[in-house]
Amino acid sequence: MARIGTTDLDVLPLNLGGNVFGWTADEDASFAVLDAFAAAGGSFVDTADVYSEWVPGHEGGESEAVLGRWMGARGNRADVVIATKVGKLSTRRGTSRDVVRAAVEDSLKRLGTDYVDLYYAHEDDQETPLEETVVALGEVVAEGKARYVAASNFSPERLAEALRIADDLGVARFVALQPHYNLVHRDEYEGPLQELAVREGLGVLPYSSLASGFLTGKYRDGADAVDSPRAGSAGRYLDDRGRRVLAALDEVAAAHGTSVTAVSLAWLRVQPGVVAPIASARSVAQLPDLLAGATLALTDDEVVALSAAAS
Repeated sequence: MARIGTTDLDVLPLNLGGNVFGWTADEDASFAVLDAFAAAGGSFVDTADVYSEWVPGHEGGESEAVLGRWMGARGNRADVVIATKVGKLSTRRGTSRDVVRAAVEDSLKRLGTDYVDLYYAHEDDQETPLEETVVALGEVVAEGKARYVAASNFSPERLAEALRIADDLGVARFVALQPHYNLVHRDEYEGPLQELAVREGLGVLPYSSLASGFLTGKYRDGADAVDSPRAGSAGRYLDDRGRRVLAALDEVAAAHGTSVTAVSLAWLRVQPGVVAPIASARSVAQLPDLLAGATLALTDDEVVALSAAAS
């Protein structure tokens, strides 16, 4: 198990992505994935109010609603660590006090619960004074509607300022960070943001951990086309560097008798600050490789070789 920053939340080091629930995984498939994840010892599920507003006919909140119905059907709310977010839904845009207070109520209703474990500012709303955002999120914690608050898509400078404001005002500070980070997308996190997260004891929960599927090894020269809405995003990584990374992943996977997916997550899991990479499964068949990544132990030399291939 792994602890999220300075919290008392101990989780399997895999954060199950809920972005697919109600989108590429219908309700039955989502329930099956969640059941299998829980049966394997998983408890940490990531969602957001904006999932999946981008789908024609959707209005956002579909993922939260599916997760809420699953917990209601299983009666297991106390066993699930829920993270959700505010800030990107078109009808609840930004992180002003009014938006935060309305959005958290909406999320709680869809989730069928009276609290969430981790409540993120989904992005840095630079149109709202940072103090207003920090205070509003602090109120959510003070009122028991969230146990902890966190940040996603913040620059190191703005994240440091938010932490300072919270400390100065004596309100709940961010305990976790959700950055875009994986073996082929490193510059955004590594450096000042990583140093800040480690120094401040933030639990880092990277999204796009498998680079839109590229780090599963499915996207290669001459391979069959992959039927996925993310195929276009994944394909952009198939350059000389991407080929080096795949070759290094293949070598390590063969040495351990495991999948490229598991190796990719295992590399990410041991990076400074990282607690639990976020990865989604739209079917039960995709879940074992993700779970393997939560326990696979790479050697120091393998971690160095993978990092070098991606540099």
